[in-house]
Amino acid sequence: MTGLEFSKMSASGNDFVILDNRDGRVYERFPDIVDFVAKICRFHHSVGADGVILIEGSRGHDFRWRFFNADGSEAEMCGNGGRCAARFAFMKGIAGEKMSFETVAGVIKAEVKGRTVKLQLTRPVDMKLDYPVVLDDKELLLSSVNTGVPHAVLLVGDVDLVPVDDLGRAIRYHEAFGSKGTNVDFVEVMDRENVRVRTYERGVEGETFACGTGAVASGVILTGKALVNSPVNMHTRGGEVLKIYIDGEVYLEGDARFVYTGELCEEALL
Repeated sequence: MTGLEFSKMSASGNDFVILDNRDGRVYERFPDIVDFVAKICRFHHSVGADGVILIEGSRGHDFRWRFFNADGSEAEMCGNGGRCAARFAFMKGIAGEKMSFETVAGVIKAEVKGRTVKLQLTRPVDMKLDYPVVLDDKELLLSSVNTGVPHAVLLVGDVDLVPVDDLGRAIRYHEAFGSKGTNVDFVEVMDRENVRVRTYERGVEGETFACGTGAVASGVILTGKALVNSPVNMHTRGGEVLKIYIDGEVYLEGDARFVYTGELCEEALL
């Protein structure tokens, strides 16, 4: 046994491995953190997850986190992961019901009420509405915004008909979004209070059941286009509904649940 305790948590169909690393034990045992993350995120061969969250110490806030995608790349922010991290911290006595924590994207505030967590995210930046991007001689009208991580948003008539993996991958790597690329959200407005969204996530390199920062990005763009009211309900591919508040500050609210707690075996990292 490695003696390394972890929790498996899920939010809106995204699942995460969370470890308390305030004493640095993960780095001591696994100095190659990219390899460690990639191995334990493998489905069928190891724990399996969309990402790994390390909870670390902070001088000015309740804790600091590091968030890693399943491929080992480090991301600035993750909304669904943020809700899981906040509930983990509360349940483990690291923070109270109201807390703040450091991310690469900035300081995030959170409030835990039972299984529901409401995050106050950093303010969105770099919003651009309705600009053309050419793919295979076809012109798409995209919008984009950074909600901690970059997102491109495409308004569609029916999200069920969108080839999310293929089209998402093409947009994700398009030169318009530079060397780091972008996440891609496909949104269908049902009415002024309800939106359906599907997301292609970079780092995962495919569609996920939900993306918190993507739901926020979609809500911000649609609000900017005056197509929805705040709060807006974002209906995710996984079936859960995320509530987005956009009123000066931006909030993401939804459930975060514990799946299990365990101890890693050496064989999980082979």
